[in-house]
Amino acid sequence: MDAQQITSFVASTHQVFTTMLSLSVTASKPYTCCAVPRFENEVSGIIGMSGDVQGMVVLSFPTTTACNVIRSFTGMDMDPTSPDFADAVGELVNMISGAAKAKFEGKNVSISCPSVVIGKGHKVQQPSDATCITIPFECPAGAFSLEVAIKNAKVAAKAA
Repeated sequence: MDAQQITSFVASTHQVFTTMLSLSVTASKPYTCCAVPRFENEVSGIIGMSGDVQGMVVLSFPTTTACNVIRSFTGMDMDPTSPDFADAVGELVNMISGAAKAKFEGKNVSISCPSVVIGKGHKVQQPSDATCITIPFECPAGAFSLEVAIKNAKVAAKAA
C-alpha cells in the first residue's frame, strides 16, 4: 500500500461526508493496525476490493456517531436494529470505497457488496498479508475510523 492510496481514502471520505451528509471531517494521522484489530466501535461497514488491488475497507463508528451520521445522511432518526440503518452504513462505505478506487489510476479494481456488523466488541479479521492502516476522523456527528487493509496484486503474485 502506498501513501497515494491512503490519500485517496482520506479525500474520498471528505468528499462523501461533505457532499452527501453536509458534515465536515478532519482526518488525524493514520497509523498501522495490529494483525487482528479489535474495534471498540459497535457499527462497522465492510467492503472487499479485488483485481489489481486486493483487501478490504472497514468504516467503523460508535453507535451514537453512527446514528448521528445516518440522521445527516437520510434526514431521519433510525434505530440501529433497523435493516435500513445497516443499508445506510453499507452505502456510506460503498461510496467512500468507490470514490477511492476511482483514484487508483491505471489499476483495474472492483469492490464487493458491503456487509455491516453491529454489536459491541465485534472483530473484523483483516487479510494477514496486507498492510492495515487506520485513519481516525472527527466530524460534528462524532469520531469514527476507516481501516484500509489492501495490497497490490502484482506484489502478492511475486510473493507466491
